[in-house]
Amino acid sequence: MPQLFQDGKFLDFGPTATLPVSAVCPVSRVEGKRPAELRTQLRLLAPKKPGVYGMLDRDDQLIYVGKAKNLRTRLQSYLRKKGRPAKAGRMIAQARSILWEVLPSEFASFLRELELIRRWRPRWNVQGQPLRRRLTFICLGRAPAPYLFLSRKITSRIQAAFGPITASTKAVEAVRRLNDWFQLRDCPQPQEMIFPDQGELFPGVRPAGCLRLEIGTCLGPCTGTCTQPNYQRQARRARDFLAGKDLSALDQLHAEMQAAAASEQYERAAALRDRWTVLSWLADRLARVRTAQQEMSFIYPITGFDGSTTWYLVHGARTVDVIEVPHDKATRALAAERIEAVYRGRSGLLDSYEHADSMMIVMQWFRKHPGERAKCFALDSV
Repeated sequence: MPQLFQDGKFLDFGPTATLPVSAVCPVSRVEGKRPAELRTQLRLLAPKKPGVYGMLDRDDQLIYVGKAKNLRTRLQSYLRKKGRPAKAGRMIAQARSILWEVLPSEFASFLRELELIRRWRPRWNVQGQPLRRRLTFICLGRAPAPYLFLSRKITSRIQAAFGPITASTKAVEAVRRLNDWFQLRDCPQPQEMIFPDQGELFPGVRPAGCLRLEIGTCLGPCTGTCTQPNYQRQARRARDFLAGKDLSALDQLHAEMQAAAASEQYERAAALRDRWTVLSWLADRLARVRTAQQEMSFIYPITGFDGSTTWYLVHGARTVDVIEVPHDKATRALAAERIEAVYRGRSGLLDSYEHADSMMIVMQWFRKHPGERAKCFALDSV
């Protein structure tokens, strides 16, 4: 985007897919070598409107992007020494310029902030972020012996993906427990997998690559003792669990836990309780995501502070497209075409897992503003 730079200096945030093409969002900028200079200009120029903002360092490099319901209030908060986070103080100490872009609504500012962070990857946005803010998918894949693992990206080697969920130590533990329960491997890819039904020239049993076969938490596809149909059957069971189709593993674990406690095997009961707890947590998180994906498909109209109305086409809890409210025959025909493409499967975006962060924005927005759902259009009413 050559228009965004001049002599290596950052000039503009760039185009957006979060507003209709005709939308105009002017960018304003203030400069100052000291925080006091920035404070004075922000008090005079920053509007009390929603939008996004950015901070530039002395080399005119974008170091941070944020969003605000009220730009003036938010930006002035960085310049108050009392009560501000330590991170805010360090950022403003490096800032020599602050720029902002007014947007018609707070929801638009959420989407625009994510778009800008992906585009520019400012160092204060992408470095040192706590693990709880990252999203991941539970994936089943990597032939010839698929297993469960966490990944932020969905590749062609993945057979199925579930989520997104927050990437956390609990998620890591849940995946480990699932691989153990369904006896799927979790070894590195270079480990060779040998199935007895492959028709080897010199068949035989090979030593296991780890101890999981001996303790009963892996079928041992590296040893040549497990047939491929048997292994694939376990992989399908794991997939059904993650899809919410078969949660009998939780019932079985709970029954075993109660039986162990009744027979005074308290250590075993505690171990089963820990396993049941983390798998129940995972099943609950995935059920919430499935519910959101099934229920959050609608048109969300938002009227901005300037009186303009924008339609956000939300499908599977993702904002897939943005269009202007149609006002004549030509715009109604164009809107109908784009709505058809999104909701009738031609857009192809419903099967894409590249929009996990935007999905979480939609879910969190309507959780925080439940009354907004009443404004949405059902597909059969459009």
